[in-house]
Amino acid sequence: MSFLWPKMLWFLTLIPLLVAAYLWIQKKKKRFAYRYSSLSLLREAAGKDRVKKRHIPAIFILAGLIILIFALARPTATVVLPSFEGLIILALDNSGSMRAEDVKPTRMEAAKLAAKTFVEQNGGRSKIGVVGFAGTASLVQPPTKDKELIFSAINRLTYQRATAIGSGILASLNAILEEFGEKQIVPQPYGSSSSTPPTPPEEEAASKLPATIVLLSDGQSNTGPPPLEMADLAAKYGIKVYTVGLGSPEGVVLNFNSFSFRVRLDEETLKKIAEKTGGTYYKADNETNLNEIYANLGRRLTFKPEKTEITALFTAASGVLFLLGMGLSFYWFGRVF
Repeated sequence: MSFLWPKMLWFLTLIPLLVAAYLWIQKKKKRFAYRYSSLSLLREAAGKDRVKKRHIPAIFILAGLIILIFALARPTATVVLPSFEGLIILALDNSGSMRAEDVKPTRMEAAKLAAKTFVEQNGGRSKIGVVGFAGTASLVQPPTKDKELIFSAINRLTYQRATAIGSGILASLNAILEEFGEKQIVPQPYGSSSSTPPTPPEEEAASKLPATIVLLSDGQSNTGPPPLEMADLAAKYGIKVYTVGLGSPEGVVLNFNSFSFRVRLDEETLKKIAEKTGGTYYKADNETNLNEIYANLGRRLTFKPEKTEITALFTAASGVLFLLGMGLSFYWFGRVF
């Protein structure tokens, strides 16, 4: 816990003086009572319970005063709150290797189902866009809160050749920039000797955008811009990329159109993408595991720890203690204090 106005805590130094003043007053009352026999007799008649009770209201009021001073200092704490900020881009690999059936019914169908689970978990709190990437990447559905549009976009993804993870990140980043009215990044024609990658913005010029990319891939990037350079670019804008690896580094043999080829998961690249952007890497071995990952991500991205001011809680607690102290004093002794 921290405080926005910590200087107000200096008022706590007055508490010992108030306690000393209270004890002095009680001592004076005691002397006064013994000076007059009638008051002394009344005290005897009251019994020990009344003597013990007389300090309890003061303790409640003192505690209320201490908490009120903390309230004046405007305390803040980190609490978990629903996050309504920004938007989320689901970037899904729709390369030919997603035909593999080691994840049932196929990697592609399992990924689509998991993505829909994510959307359900989000519950319409954030705008969600869909990007599909294989040899190239494209925005299939601009960010929206309409669940049916998102589901339709996910269903439209079909198999394409090659895998361009960097293009998937770049297309996702451009979708985010467009949504926030920022200048989009023009992709360069990689592969020629004269081409250069997009230049990341200067630290002071880059806006930190409240957005997140969730990227799923089952293979190795073999075309398009370098994935790690695109991850650096996303990090410049403060955009986290959560990566999900589907499959295994050993790979599986895929048979298609009389051809056989092995598809391997590039875990190291996906881990580095997440690390560079402040995200997290998840490994999915089967359809159940994949579904759980996306369900957990949906909850994680919509309920985040945030630093918030809790002055109202301290003020309410202080008020309760004041009322309790004064109420007990009136009930036991017939006076507020």
